[in-house]
Amino acid sequence: MASRKSPLFDTATTVGKIMSFLGVSALCGLLAAGLIFPLAASGGAAAATGTDLLEDIPAELNEEPLSVPSHIYASDGTTEIATFYSENRQPVTMDEISPNMVDAILAIEDERFYEHGGVDPRGVSRALVNNLTSDSQQGASTITQQYVNNMLINAVVLTGEGRLTISGTGEKTYADKLREMKLAVAVEQEMTKEEILEGYLNIVLLGGRNYGVEAAAQFYWGIPASELSISQSAVLAGMVQSPNGYNPSVNPEASKDRRDVVLGAMLSTEAISQEEYDEAIAEDLGVEETNPEETGCISASMGPYFCDYVRREILASDTFGPDEESREQLLNRGGLSITTTLDPDAQQAAQEEVDATVPSDDNSGAGAAISSVEPGTGNILAMAQNRNFTPEDGTGNTTINYNVDSDVGGGQGFQPGSSLKPFVVAAYLEEGGATDDVVDASPDEWADTQRWEASCLERGFTTTDGPWEVENVEDDSNRRMTIDYGVYFSVNTATLATVTEMDLCAITDVTDRLGIHLASDPERGLSPQNPSFVLGTDSVAPLTQAAAYAALADDGNFCEPRALLEVTDTHGNEYDVPEENCDQAIDEEVVAQVNDITINIAEGTVAAGDPPFPMAGKTGTSDEAVHTWFVGYSSGVSTVAWIGNPEGNRDGYTGSTINGQYYDEFYGSTLAAPMWLDYMEQVGGDYDTSDFREADDSPFDDRRDRSRYRDGGELPSDDEAINSDDDDEDDD
Repeated sequence: MASRKSPLFDTATTVGKIMSFLGVSALCGLLAAGLIFPLAASGGAAAATGTDLLEDIPAELNEEPLSVPSHIYASDGTTEIATFYSENRQPVTMDEISPNMVDAILAIEDERFYEHGGVDPRGVSRALVNNLTSDSQQGASTITQQYVNNMLINAVVLTGEGRLTISGTGEKTYADKLREMKLAVAVEQEMTKEEILEGYLNIVLLGGRNYGVEAAAQFYWGIPASELSISQSAVLAGMVQSPNGYNPSVNPEASKDRRDVVLGAMLSTEAISQEEYDEAIAEDLGVEETNPEETGCISASMGPYFCDYVRREILASDTFGPDEESREQLLNRGGLSITTTLDPDAQQAAQEEVDATVPSDDNSGAGAAISSVEPGTGNILAMAQNRNFTPEDGTGNTTINYNVDSDVGGGQGFQPGSSLKPFVVAAYLEEGGATDDVVDASPDEWADTQRWEASCLERGFTTTDGPWEVENVEDDSNRRMTIDYGVYFSVNTATLATVTEMDLCAITDVTDRLGIHLASDPERGLSPQNPSFVLGTDSVAPLTQAAAYAALADDGNFCEPRALLEVTDTHGNEYDVPEENCDQAIDEEVVAQVNDITINIAEGTVAAGDPPFPMAGKTGTSDEAVHTWFVGYSSGVSTVAWIGNPEGNRDGYTGSTINGQYYDEFYGSTLAAPMWLDYMEQVGGDYDTSDFREADDSPFDDRRDRSRYRDGGELPSDDEAINSDDDDEDDD
């Protein structure tokens, strides 16, 4: 640590040496006893002599690292998302502290700082006489003793070992004071005066949870400690005696009175001139009373739900400590620098889109969310929802993260509807089928005797609990059609006709490989036990869907979502964070054929034939339009847009008014798809926008020519097509 030595330091060491020897003598014991005994002498401590106590007290101060705030940053490493702290502290060196601050603290707390060796005999004598001759009690702690006291408190807070120098009653005992004196003498022999003063000015409490002059200067006036004026320095120096009693934000009158006392001391010690005194004492405090002590995700500058996701990931990882309590202490005190995957531009765009589509206080109560994942890395780029992150009751307030699983702060998830159908097609292709195969989509009712092949189940098949009837949205959909046509128009009976010709476990095998699982239980994938799962009746989280679709964007390469890029502490030590975890989950040819369908949906329907870059995706709508989706992707960004009822009941939005607009019908294409497109048009160009891989065996001459769907009859117009999502019926 760089420091500059006071010109008085060499001569002052003489006093220090003398006091060091006297520290184990009866004289120092008697002085301390005379000073402290009237205050709080008790039991065994009062019965022992100063010599006996001092001989038992260690002379070495075991310093623990100061509590320092942790900061979460976006992927650029500079955009701060949130700060976590138990003690708001920003350590600085002496050359970053205003000389006014040094003058003020010395004048009021220890004007003989450069003349003593840790314990000031003159101050002790003065306090002794006062305490013996008057009812008022006077202390004689030097800045070095105060530094020792603060370091002891810091060590106990961090380690939980030992005891504070302040007793449980708030008073110092005989033994406490003796220990403090001896340690102060030892510290003076190990550290320079400048090092002690620097340490003290970084550790001292200055109101609320603000520790050290830099944090306090920023909190009260929004300036660095190097710019503190004479008046401001006097305010902070005055707070040392009673950090909250003289807090200028809480007790401005008391703070001003105390400031004036400090200014008087500065004038008396000739630290300031009469003119400077007059100017300073005439000044107002100038404190920004509305300046909050910001900490945690509630005060995040952006992405509060992503912030909470990161916080929970740290608290759950043994990389950051053996248990949750130690990890939380590290987060709040360890000065971590946490660089995340969040793209600040994408996050801002996502937040603006969800807020514009469905305001948080909308009378409909509808939720809206966007999650983006980068194909090929799994990096979470954005995570937004139309809610205020706060535990306070009120419309539009919640701490539940709609985008993620329940074990990381989310809810129970949402039914994905037809957005699951591309994975059914992928399984069908893996079993040897083709997207231009023709199925009979006429049947819309199945008896409970119908056996659905499921080789991974004990019996090798499954059945429904009772007769099962399924509806389609589009008229004239109960007929023969190709697989791709059925997916494009979300024909439920076509999907079930496809499933009757294959193994249900082949579908869950695909979804397992793509990380699709229940939001309520991340350890459980989709189950083939109930055939209705193929219509998207099992609730999943938006982030899960974004990651699965990212594999379709990257030729079948699935990557686990991740939020952390780098975590270091104040000493530059790096913590292990999850690396990119990717695997070729689906054959690239299978993916290319699935993309033949989803490209047509996104480019031809959602983008109305005029996409800004190659894109693909699929709508989804649950029964009664409780949940609506568009999950889509470019080569560089996979994004989920969800709008629905977050309360977990079955009140859907057909025939509802949202954001002032009445909707007689409500599908994934109604609001979710336009929200997705508006967002992707802003963000997609910042990432890879190359074309998707062409299928080797495509049923299309032109993969984007929707008229090439065969055996499906005449396609509806664009206006009809954009509202042709499914209304999935489950078997309940």
